[in-house]
This record gives sequence, C-alpha cells and structure tokens, in this order.
Amino acid sequence: MLYRIYMMFDQALPCATFERIQGVFAEMTTSLLDPYALFTDAEITAPGEERFSVLVSLGLSALLKGTIMPDGNNYQAQLVVEPVAIAAFLKTLPPQPEVEQLLTLQNRRANRAKLQSQFSTRILQTLVVDLDPAPGPVVCQPMVDAALHQQLAQERLVHQVTSQIRQSLELPIILQTAVEQVRAFLQTDRLVIYQFTDPEFTDPDDVSDESNPPQGYVTYEALASEHISSVLNFKEEYRWDNVHACRTKYAQNRTVAVDDVAEYDAVDCLLDFLKTIEVRATLIAPIIVKSKVWGLLIAHQCSGPRHWRHHEKVLLRLISEHLEIAIYQAQLYRQLQQQKHTLEEQVAQRTQELQSAFGELQAANQAKGEFVATMSHELRTPLTCVIGMSATLLRWSLGPLSEKQRSYIQRIHDSGEQLLELINDILDFSHAESGKATLDLSEFSIGSLTQQSLHMVRAEAQAHEVHLNVDVKVEPHLDLFTADSRRLKQVLFVLLDNAIKFTPARGEVTLRVWIESQTAVFQVEDTGIGIPLEQQSQLFQTFHQLDPAYNRTHEGAGLGLAMAKKFVDLHRGWIEVSSVEGKGSVFTVELPNQKLQPQTEELEVISPTTSSGRIILVEEDEETANLMCDMLTAAGYQVIWTVEISTAVEQTRLLQPEVVIIDLEQHGQNRLAMIHQLRKRPADAEPIRLLMMVAAEQDELAANADVDAYLTKPVDPQYLVHRIDRLLMHTDAVI
Repeated sequence: MLYRIYMMFDQALPCATFERIQGVFAEMTTSLLDPYALFTDAEITAPGEERFSVLVSLGLSALLKGTIMPDGNNYQAQLVVEPVAIAAFLKTLPPQPEVEQLLTLQNRRANRAKLQSQFSTRILQTLVVDLDPAPGPVVCQPMVDAALHQQLAQERLVHQVTSQIRQSLELPIILQTAVEQVRAFLQTDRLVIYQFTDPEFTDPDDVSDESNPPQGYVTYEALASEHISSVLNFKEEYRWDNVHACRTKYAQNRTVAVDDVAEYDAVDCLLDFLKTIEVRATLIAPIIVKSKVWGLLIAHQCSGPRHWRHHEKVLLRLISEHLEIAIYQAQLYRQLQQQKHTLEEQVAQRTQELQSAFGELQAANQAKGEFVATMSHELRTPLTCVIGMSATLLRWSLGPLSEKQRSYIQRIHDSGEQLLELINDILDFSHAESGKATLDLSEFSIGSLTQQSLHMVRAEAQAHEVHLNVDVKVEPHLDLFTADSRRLKQVLFVLLDNAIKFTPARGEVTLRVWIESQTAVFQVEDTGIGIPLEQQSQLFQTFHQLDPAYNRTHEGAGLGLAMAKKFVDLHRGWIEVSSVEGKGSVFTVELPNQKLQPQTEELEVISPTTSSGRIILVEEDEETANLMCDMLTAAGYQVIWTVEISTAVEQTRLLQPEVVIIDLEQHGQNRLAMIHQLRKRPADAEPIRLLMMVAAEQDELAANADVDAYLTKPVDPQYLVHRIDRLLMHTDAVI
C-alpha cells in the first residue's frame, strides 16, 4: 500500500526550523538503499530569498521550498512529496547535469510506505521540538499518530472511490457514493456536484424540453444533517457570457478555496448562487473531461467561515480527477451501447434486405427455369416439324427440285438442327445451374469414348482444314471408367469444337487422355489464336465470348464452356485453362472415378402370374397413377387407386389386398403413420406386402421403414412388375 501524500504543510517556519528540516533530508539519505540525489539552493543557484532542498530516489522523493518573509526571521515554507510537482519544480531550475540526473531518478512513483512514515515522523518531531522545547516522546507522538491516521484515512477514501469506479459502470451510483464519502471525510455541511449543460456530455434522455434550458444545475448532493437546506436540482437562468467566463476560469484546472464568501471576488452569477443557498465558505474543484469543464465538485460550509487546509484542497482535486475518469468511462460505454444498437439495427435492416433480395432471386430463378423449360418445349415442337419435313423434302420430294430449291431446303434443315442444338444446350445448362441435373453413371471404355468424341468433330475439322491428333495413354486394365458418359462426351465436344473453331487453317488440335490415381485426365491443346490473360478468368461465365470482334466470325451463344464447367462440377472434377495469345491454348479436365451404385439385379424370368390378387395404390399424382394402373392391370393384377390415407386403410381392411404400394415422396410422416396402422392387423389376417416408392434423398428413411421393399423414383415400369412378382413369390422375405 502506498501513501499518496502531496503536501505535508504550507506555513511560516522560523529560519532555524527550516534549516533543521533541511538536515532531516540529509539524515534520510542514510536510510536509502537505492541510488539517490540530494541538492540545495546553495549547490545549484546563488543564495537569495528563495531556499530549497530536494531529495530524489526510487523509494522517497521530497521537496522543501522557502521564501523569506518581510520580518527576515521566518520562511513561508512548503514541504511537498508529490512526484509530479517535484518533477515540475526540477524543470524550472537552470539546465545543469545535476538537474538532469534528478529528473532521471524522479520516476513519478509514490513514496514507499516505510520510508514515507520514517520521513514524516522525523519532520513532525522537528516541528514539535521547536514548538515545545521540553524533551520526550510524550508530546510529539500524538501529533505523529494523528498525521499518520489522517494519511491513512485519506488513502482509504481515495481507494474506495477508485474501487467503485473499477467495479461499476453506473455513473449515478459512482458520483453519489463519492459525494457522500468525501463530505463525511471533510466534515462539511454540504457537498454537491454542479453539472454544466453540454450536449456532448448530457444524456439525451435528461435534456430539458424547455425553450431556454438552464446552463447548469446541481445533480448530486450530500448533506451533514436534515437542517441543511437541499439544493438538489437547483437551476438558475444564467446569461451564457457569465457561464462561459466561469467555465473558462475553471478550465485552468485549479482548485478554488474561499474561506468567506463575503470577500469572494468571483463572477456575479456564482456569487449570487452561493448567497442564495446560504453558503459561507466553499471549496471548488473542477471536473474536466476531454479538455472541457464538465462540472464542479463543491464543498459548502454553511454554519460560518472556514479555513480550508492544503490537504483538503489536494483531496478534493484528487477526487475530481478520479470522477473525470468515471465520467469519461461512462461516456465511452454509452457511445459503445449506441454504436451497438445502431449496428444491430443496421444488421437487422441489411439482413431483411438480403432476405428480400434472396427471395426475389429465388423467384427470378424459378421463373427463369420455368420459362426456359416452357420455351424449350414450345420451340422443340415446331422445330421437329421443320427438321423432319425439310429432311423429307430432301429425300422424298414429290417433284423435281432445282439446285437452288435444294440448297434452300438444306439451309432450312441445317439451321433447324443448329437451333435445336442450341435449345438443348440452354435447357441442359438451366438444369445444371438450378441443381436439377443429375448424373447417369455407368461403366464405359475411355478409349471408345475418346474415339466417339473425335468422330463427332472430325467433319468440322476437315471443313476448317485443321489436323486432329489423339494421344491415349491408358493401360488396358484401367480402360473401364465410371462416370456419366453422355455428359463427358458433351464436355469433350465443347472443348474440341472450340479448339477447331479458333484454330486457323493448317493448324493442329490434340486430344490427350491418361489416368492418374483413379482420376481421368482429358487435355485438349490447339495452335489457335490464344486467349488474353485478362480474359481467361471470364471464360467459364455464362454467355461470355472472348472478344466482340469474334462474335460474328465465330458462331456460338457463349454457353459451351459454362455448361462444360457445370458438368465437370457435377462429377466433382476440375477444369482449367492455360493460354498464350497468338500461340494457342490448353484446356485440362480432371474427373475422379465415380462410385457406381450396386447394379440393379438381373430381372429373373418369371412365368406369368396366375394370381388374381388385389393391389392398392396410394398415389397423388394422376399421371403416375394412371401409368402404374395400366401396367399392373396388363400384368393381371386388380388395382384400386386411392389418394386419401384414411380411405386406403379402410379399403385395406375390407378388400384384403396382397400388396399395398405407397408413394412416400409427399406427406412422408402421414405415410409412415399409415404403414404403422397397416402393420397392426390381426394375427389371423392374411399377410400384406408393403412396397414403398421414394425419392433418391429418402433412401435412408425408406431403409428404416417397416416395409417389405422400396423402389427409388423414377421407377422403371418393367422393374415395378418384376418386383411385385417377387414379393408374391417370396412371401417370407423382406426385399
């Protein structure tokens, strides 16, 4: 624990006493273990009316200053142990190496408790001896104990205030507690906090709605007794120029002590205020926050004049400094809360905007998908007629055609084929982009697929006078590969077609294929025009073409590479490009070997069933239900189609079917409840086989359901009949 004593006394001392206190400074050096420096006015400046001694060390620092009084026998002496004040005094001395040494040692730390106690005791003993020459410790010891007790009490008060500041962010509690504790310590009649009205410091909820609000008012108060009149919330209308002058005065950060307000020469506004509340003596310390006077910490003595001692002035200023910290801390916390609230509002608003935008985007994507699907269907129908009829005219014309007529019909046919291909590409890309595209995995020969891909573009290569090369390095035992062969051929066709399209006559296009760690690598290299570096990142974007200059020279809608990337992504593969403008490009595709699901069991040759058993079909989709009813009826079964679950359960009880087919894709929980009801049939009832149809993502749910078998949609009609036949043949097996 450190004693924060700032000035031990400020009073007139006989010259002899002053010199004896200087001797105490020299005596204390024998108790110091740390490096120290001791200087007097005689060592640094020429002797004069100003006398001083200064001791600086890591454990104890003290300053004794004295000014000779008019009588020539006494000094007006000050004894200071406050580190900042000592450092400020040292800076006023002439620049000398000794002074620099003192400033280096003076580290602005409070004195050590033990050394401070020894020093205080010796100073008090010296003062007591001068006042009462009679020897003996009986006279001086009570004075020493009183001084130490006062020091400890002041230290405890400061500690309580600082602890309250550290433990709480509630500024009203901190200020009210400090006012009550300081009033009790100083034993004043009233202690208040007078706060100036300032938009920067005032809580918006506390701002008055009056047209001319007061420039300041009492916000906190502590009274010695109920007989002291309260001034809490006291407001007075001051002219701003008077208040401004008052605040300017206290902005100098000085404590003002008035022993008797009758002799006070302050501005009229404050003097009138003090007389109104019957104040006879006052001690005022400014509360300065961010270089502005926030308010005043004021002690009032109402019973009569009072001489304010130096340690009281220091204490009030010290408390005001701690309150400045608490106020600034509260302001920062309020600003943080306001920023947090503002940020939360902004986040909520932005979230709402994003949700709205996402909803609009989903609606737009859905509308786009529906539009593409509708238009693709609507365009395919007339195109089929255009292509079919033009082909018929070319082959089986009803009469002779001139070369020009045949040329026109051929152009119609080729344009129709080209338009149909473009529509198919758009539809495929739309499905891939919307996540509806799926892979039709199968095992195929890489070598065979490579040759098929080259065959598709060979005629175009010949037309452009481009030489095709192929380099397949696949071991025979690795030739079988699992992927969606149709999608892969589309990817290779796009890459080869683009390479041929952008390669000048007598150029070369090479297709390389090899296997790396269960990954098939397809590489298409050309000697074409190349791709500028700044455009390579845009290659796989939708409807993007390299350069507007090529738009008319090279056909295409800009979908090919974007669609190829979508199909590669479906395989969890990778596609990349490297190109040098004017020299050619290399496109590389890497596809991992896909995990092929267990092959559908071979359809057993089962003799036509002679069963006339009944089947109940629970299906909501009318087209699916009609198709299944036709197939099962043709296979010799009696089919009852129902949509309602309650009807299905009742019909099962009445009709005693052999098989119940349930579609789980919609209303899954209701369907599972129905299965549970059907399994509760009496033990002597005929057994019923339950066959469930599920979507691909419901496999796990179906596997755990209490059914005899399940099929993944879309269901192969032939396989559906086959599975029902097996259920009826193996009555005790769950498939």
